[in-house]
Amino acid sequence: MKRRTILTLSCLVAGLSAGTSFAQSRNESIDSITVTATRVPVALHSTARIVTLLDSMTIASAPAETVNDLLKYALGVDVRQRGAMGMQTDISIRGGTYNQVAVLLDGINITDPQTGHNSFDFPVNLCDIERIEVLEGPAARVYGTSSLLGAVNIVTRKAPENAVTASVEGGSFGTLGATASAEIKHRGGFNGISAGYQRSDGFNRNAAGGLNNDFGAVKAFWHGAHDFGRRDLSWQAGVSNKDFGSSTFYSAKFDDQFEHTLKTFASVKSEGKGALHFTPALYWNHGEDRFELFRGAPDKYPFNYHKTDVFGANLNFRVDTRLGQTAFGAEARHERIVSTNLGEKLANPRGVYVCGLGRTAFNLFLEHHVVLGRLSASAGLTTVYNTGNKEGIRLFPGIDANFRITDAVRLYASYNTSYRMPTFTELYYSVGGHLADPNLKAEKLRALEGGVKFLGRGVRATATVYYNRGYDLIDWIMDTSVGDDAPWKSVNHMRLNTFGQEVSLRMSLPDMLGRPGFFFRTLSLGYSHQAQDKALEANLRSIYSLEYIRHKVVAEAGFRFWDKLALDLSWRYVDRNTGSELLKPYSLLDAKIGYDFPRLNLYLRANNLLNKTWFDFGDIPQPGLWAIVGISCKLPY
Repeated sequence: MKRRTILTLSCLVAGLSAGTSFAQSRNESIDSITVTATRVPVALHSTARIVTLLDSMTIASAPAETVNDLLKYALGVDVRQRGAMGMQTDISIRGGTYNQVAVLLDGINITDPQTGHNSFDFPVNLCDIERIEVLEGPAARVYGTSSLLGAVNIVTRKAPENAVTASVEGGSFGTLGATASAEIKHRGGFNGISAGYQRSDGFNRNAAGGLNNDFGAVKAFWHGAHDFGRRDLSWQAGVSNKDFGSSTFYSAKFDDQFEHTLKTFASVKSEGKGALHFTPALYWNHGEDRFELFRGAPDKYPFNYHKTDVFGANLNFRVDTRLGQTAFGAEARHERIVSTNLGEKLANPRGVYVCGLGRTAFNLFLEHHVVLGRLSASAGLTTVYNTGNKEGIRLFPGIDANFRITDAVRLYASYNTSYRMPTFTELYYSVGGHLADPNLKAEKLRALEGGVKFLGRGVRATATVYYNRGYDLIDWIMDTSVGDDAPWKSVNHMRLNTFGQEVSLRMSLPDMLGRPGFFFRTLSLGYSHQAQDKALEANLRSIYSLEYIRHKVVAEAGFRFWDKLALDLSWRYVDRNTGSELLKPYSLLDAKIGYDFPRLNLYLRANNLLNKTWFDFGDIPQPGLWAIVGISCKLPY
C-alpha cells in the first residue's frame, strides 16, 4: 500500500483560541459554566452527575479533526471507528451500545431513529462549537427517549465580534479540507454562517487495488439569535453530505462497499425571562442513506435506500420561587421512515421506497431543584408513551444530591432510570442473514452512582463509582445448535449488570504555581474500569456480548513556549473485553503543534504518531501515522 502525502495550507478557526490566557483560573471558569445535566440548569461543580466538558480551549488544542475524534479523550466514552475522520463512527457510554446515546445540538435532539451508526453525522464544523457536554449515565428525565446510558450535547458559539475566517488544510493519504465562516453582530443579536469541505483517498485499498475507504464530506451551518426584551429567539439550520467507501464495514466477505448519507436539520427556540421561564421549541431532522454492497454496481446486488424524518415540539416551563426551582413540560416527537427494506409494506410505494413506518412519542416531565445550606438536590420523573410499542405509559423517576463539605470538596450521589425505543433497523432489518423482530420492547435501565469532586487552585479531580442494571436490552443472537447458517435475530434477550469506576485529575500548572507564564500549561490524567455480568445460554452467540472497554487510560499535556508556540500531546490506552484475536489492547499517541501570528495560526497535527497497528472493529484495520499541516486566519471588520 503506497502512502501519498500532500502538504498544503489548512485552517481550524477554533485553533486561534489556543493562545487563550491563563490569567484567570481555567478550572474556576469551567466549573462556573451552567450545564444541562438536569432539567434545571446548574453550575458544573454543583451537578450530582459526571459531566465531561470539552471547552473551546480543549477543542482548539486537541489533535482532533472532528467531534468524534474529540470524544475519544472523554474518559467514559467508547469511540469505535470504522473509517477515519468521523466517516463511520459508533459512540457509546459506560459499556452500552451506539444506539443507547442521545445526540443533541444546543439541547435539540438530533438522534437518528434509523440507526445509531448515523447519529453522529453532525451538521456543524469544529469552528462552530463553543463546548461539548457529555452526560454519563441514564438521562431519560432530562433528554427523553434514546438516552439510555448518556447524552452528548453540542453547544454552538455565539459571535463575540464581527469577523470573517478562512481555512484550507491537507496531509497524508490525499487529505484536503477547507472551512470558511462569517460572524455578524447586530443590535440585539447575531448571525453566524459556516461551511466546510473534506476529502481523502483513504489509507486502504480493496483486493482489486481500488479505493475502498476514501471519503468526501460537505457541511454548512447557519445560526443566530435576537433579544426582544422579555424574550429571546434563536434559530439554526444545517446540512451534512457525506460519501465514503465503507470497505468491509458491514461484512468481511465484501471489500468494496460504499455509503452516502445526507442530514439536514432546522430548529427555532424562544426563551422567556423573569421568574417564569417559558421555552417552546420546534425542530425537524431529515436523513437519507444509500448503501451499496458492491460500489456502483446495483446489478450485482440492489442498493438499500432509507429516508427518515423527525418532527418535534418541546414546551418547557421553569418557575423560580423561595422553595427552589421547578421545571415541567412536555415533548411530542414523531419519527417516520420510508425504505427499501425497513418497515411495513406500503400500500402506495414511492419509487424504490416500498416499506415504511411511523411512530410518535409523548413525554411529560416534572423536576424540582432545591438548595438547603450545603445540600443541593434534584428529583423528578418522566412519563413516556410511544405509539410504536404496546407497553403503554411508563414512569421513569430519578434523584440527584450534591453535598458541599468545603468550598473545594463535594460529595454526590444519584439514582436514575431510563428508557430507549428500538431503532427501525433493530425492528426490521431482515436481510443478509439477519432476522429482526418488529415487536421488540423498549430497553430499560436503573443506575446508582456516587462519588467525590475536588476543585482547588489549579486542580480539578473526580472519583466515581456506578452500577447499572439493564433489562429488556436488545441484542442480536445466533443459535449455533441450528447450524452455522442460522440467522442473527434481534431479541430483548439481555439482562446486563455493569459495575464501573472512574478517576480523573486535571491540573493547570500556572495557577497551581502562581506563575502565569509557566511553559507547562495543563496536565490531565484519567482511568476508567468496567466489569459486566451477563449470562449467555449454551449454543447462543451474541454480537455485543463481549464488546466493551474494560480498561481505559487517558493522559494529556499542554505546553506553551515563548507565548507563541504551543504543543499538545494526547495519549490513550484501550483494553477491550472481546473474543476477537485482532481486538488486542492498543495505545495511541496524538500531537499538535501550533504557532500564533497576530491574525494567523500555523499548526501541524499528527494522529497515531508512533504508527501503531490497531483495530476497533473485527478485521477492519485502522490508519497508521496521519499528518496534517495547516494555517488559519481571522479578520475582524
